[in-house]
Amino acid sequence: MSEERDYVLGTHDDEVERLGLQHRVWRPRVLDAWQRAGFTKDQTILDVGSGPGHATLDLAQIVGPGGRVVALERSRRFLDWLEGELRRRGITNVESVELDLVKDDVPSRGADGAWSRWFLAFLEDPRIVLAKVHRALRPGASFVLHEYFDYRTWRMIPRVPEQEEFVAMVMETWRASGGEPDVGLDLPRWLADAGFEIESIAPIVHVVPRSSFVWEWPRAFVDVGLRRFVDLKRITPERAGAIARAFARCEAEPGTLMITPAVLEIVARRP
Repeated sequence: MSEERDYVLGTHDDEVERLGLQHRVWRPRVLDAWQRAGFTKDQTILDVGSGPGHATLDLAQIVGPGGRVVALERSRRFLDWLEGELRRRGITNVESVELDLVKDDVPSRGADGAWSRWFLAFLEDPRIVLAKVHRALRPGASFVLHEYFDYRTWRMIPRVPEQEEFVAMVMETWRASGGEPDVGLDLPRWLADAGFEIESIAPIVHVVPRSSFVWEWPRAFVDVGLRRFVDLKRITPERAGAIARAFARCEAEPGTLMITPAVLEIVARRP
């Protein structure tokens, strides 16, 4: 199976762009979490499942020229994009590593911190990766995670049946690929089993109007996701068009609100 088809959401240009928008929406919360976790200059930070590295680039600024960011990613397509950005921006403190975190060992030891977002949810057994990250961190190092714990909270006010159909299709496709969208429900126990101590844990759910920038994060996923499902033959082009039109109608309706998928933010530490 090709890499493009192996990834549920794809690794194509539209997905790289969508991930960039997603990071911009979440960037204020991410920077706050990293600061609370103690990420700072001259450290070595692991970006676990970095994707195309939008967060990696921010981490590189935080650790500065005396630090190092290690971007761990399976997709060569994503790493090509990251490496192109590193060259374009003249960034030299990032090491991109192509590996399968389930099968391969993490190359770094004694790292000062690790970060992962919406990566563990795509794995059949995230506990394997949690154990490897624990071994790669020095005592006292922090591990910051953002993962969904109730994806079905993604709803519209008032309700839009086509949007709920789309969410159900996302979750079905996700699980059929071996992942679990609500992996956050298991993470506190799994982190403890791997030897971490939970320092903080908090839910993040937004209820926003169309004018909010946060709206753009799920909105972009509808466009990319529908095209992806048509490509995977999980939905007909006609049905995809009907869902897209229903979403457009609700966007145009004054007073419409969106409830976003529920995310769990965890800051854990290796004792």
